[in-house]
Amino acid sequence: MGTPETSREPCPDRIVDDIGGAFGMGAVGGSAFHFLKGLYNSPQGARFTGAAQAVRLNGGRIGGSFAVWGGLFSTFDCTMVYVRQKEDPWNSIVAGAATGGFLAMRQGVAASARSAAFGGVLLALIEGAGIALNKLLIAQQPMPIMMDEMPPPEELDSNKVTGKAWFGGGKEEEKKTGGSEVNILESFDAPPVPNFEYK
Repeated sequence: MGTPETSREPCPDRIVDDIGGAFGMGAVGGSAFHFLKGLYNSPQGARFTGAAQAVRLNGGRIGGSFAVWGGLFSTFDCTMVYVRQKEDPWNSIVAGAATGGFLAMRQGVAASARSAAFGGVLLALIEGAGIALNKLLIAQQPMPIMMDEMPPPEELDSNKVTGKAWFGGGKEEEKKTGGSEVNILESFDAPPVPNFEYK
């Protein structure tokens, strides 16, 4: 099971991918929110028309805001990956802080610092929850039971071991060593035994 960092796109492509995903998420979520708000705030006879107009006015704007945030976050994340030469949760935390601070830069240094701290804490909580969920899911996965097939007790004679092919097509050859009789199966036409080891 790959970690979220290793299952993402490589860095230059990740920026475009995250911009599109953030725009889609913002457009769909914003449209649903403004549709319900338009239904609630419109007069009795024109509720659906008011809801559709609210979606037209606000859906793209919310999607664009999400796309800007997603693009900046991915850009800072890829910058951190390039600078640190490793991909871990610290990159996302620093990228969240940098994105929050950058977007609030027009409001002054104090507002930018508050927004950067909020972005860093929010991303730290998200990354911590992701790591905890990943550990929980790995701990709950059942380990496969490895059992070797043993022949029935009547075939486990101390003096004789008989080999049989799956479909009875094997040729048995007897070899005598030191007074005990051993039968060896020499058949190469049987299909390979499947391997069910967990990797």
